[in-house]
Amino acid sequence: MAEQQLDLREIPPPQRHPKIFEAFEELESGEALMLVNDHEPTPLYHQMVAEVESFDADDYVVDCIGPNEFIATLPKK
Repeated sequence: MAEQQLDLREIPPPQRHPKIFEAFEELESGEALMLVNDHEPTPLYHQMVAEVESFDADDYVVDCIGPNEFIATLPKK
């Protein structure tokens, strides 16, 4: 699965979700967007499930790398 990475830690919080949705939209089916974040993106997960039909929630993964570093993989159907 091809992946693109987006580091959100330096992006102001109000700009994060729009950037994520824009980057996810550009993915091809079968690709994934890897997010590096300073918190677990649970609200984003719920928003993706509710609003993005092409989001593959079954293959969504979050890894805690450190106290303020999370890697989330958002796959596209």
